[in-house]
Amino acid sequence: MTARALMFQGTGSDVGKSLLVAGLARALTNRGLKVQPFKPQNMSNNAAVTTDGGEIGRAQALQAWAAKVPLSVHMNPVLLKPQSEVGAQVVVQGRVQGNAKASEYQGMKAALMPRVMESFELLKSQADIVLVEGAGSASEVNLRRNDIANMGFARAADMPVILIGDIDRGGVIASIAGTKLVLEPEDAAMIRGFIVNRFRGDPTLFADGMAMIENHTGWQPIGLLPFFSEARRLPAEDALALDAAAIDKAGAKIRIAVPVMPHISNFDDLDPLDAEPDVDVIRIRPGQPLPADANLILLAGSKATIADLAAFKAAGFDIDLAAHVRRGGYVLGLCGGYQMLGRTVRDPHGMEGEAAVVESLGLLDVDTTLSSEKRLEAVTGTSVDGVPFAGYEMHIGQTVGTDCQRPFSHISGSPDGAISANGRIFGTYVHGLFADDRQRSAWLKRLGGAASDLDYEAGVDEVLDRLAQHMEKHLDIEALLRLAR
Repeated sequence: MTARALMFQGTGSDVGKSLLVAGLARALTNRGLKVQPFKPQNMSNNAAVTTDGGEIGRAQALQAWAAKVPLSVHMNPVLLKPQSEVGAQVVVQGRVQGNAKASEYQGMKAALMPRVMESFELLKSQADIVLVEGAGSASEVNLRRNDIANMGFARAADMPVILIGDIDRGGVIASIAGTKLVLEPEDAAMIRGFIVNRFRGDPTLFADGMAMIENHTGWQPIGLLPFFSEARRLPAEDALALDAAAIDKAGAKIRIAVPVMPHISNFDDLDPLDAEPDVDVIRIRPGQPLPADANLILLAGSKATIADLAAFKAAGFDIDLAAHVRRGGYVLGLCGGYQMLGRTVRDPHGMEGEAAVVESLGLLDVDTTLSSEKRLEAVTGTSVDGVPFAGYEMHIGQTVGTDCQRPFSHISGSPDGAISANGRIFGTYVHGLFADDRQRSAWLKRLGGAASDLDYEAGVDEVLDRLAQHMEKHLDIEALLRLAR
């Protein structure tokens, strides 16, 4: 039997498509269906390493988690990872194909459609239903030619579409009705229903609004979905999540400051720390000082180390960081953040723009050389204090130097990372470190807190189950299954 499929597009970016697909994936999986998530094209610097040795967007990794299936490169066959002057890195079926500026990429899309369809058909062969997430806005008709992310894919795959609007940002009636107005009739005909997301208050007050949208569009109302506050406990893909309102943790004993740079990547490394009730993770934007009372300054990953290093210095963060070090504070650099902590970063092949050698922060006696070879691998190891961990590596470049003789960890017997002579500055290429309960607990004790009893992955699973229940209560799941084909 051929798997059914259904596509979810949005009236705009950040209307909740990724979360909605994750919730539906868990709901249908709990009903006993074999579900596969799929997103034809994604743009994100938050990525995950797959079991078949490639990378996909973090949202599809969460959706696969919700569906209880292994990660595959075919869940997100085209991934665009924005860099600095070189535009975006183009990843096709998990492997880097090169770099392209926005105008250049528009000319590449038609050639990528066969790869997209190949991945989609493969997932269909492994599922009862494929849940497809669109990208950005369905109404970006200026980009409709050669589109592979929204209506172009829906038409190619003969895919029914559900349109999602976000009432929290206002104007949802016009957003949904206006989408039909600007679409070509053949594209508008692919949309069979709509969902209004992130509603707050008494739902009876928007009953007339749902009816108005139905009258203007002819599309079937699938549900008015109330705001799901626990969504903040799930790994986020979009950097917009970094601007979310901070969680009030006035009594937290540990403060971790994270400078937010323009090309920050893999910032889901912070999510398990956010989940700790006794840890206050503070995102610091340029224009704000790094707090003097931070126990740890954490430099997160970067898709453009040299550009973010320049932005770090321009913001004066290097001065604040030096003061933190003089006070005896701890510093941890993850991946690109590790590269920034060294003496120099060399880019002889122009991987991030013009070929260059730049002076780094000089807090670790190491030097990094960027290269075209990308390391993508799930890893297990043991840190210098004997604590085991599981994580992944996703980086270009090699780092060498005197401080590497004091490695952060050993992975399959090989040293990784570096530690300063005073034992307070750490660098590692491992992502996902804090998602490992053993490693996170060891860090909390190092920073003066108590050992953690939080089971992070179990907590995410519990939230996904509650999200699924939320979907079952407020959406017409049976209607969605009838519309899928």
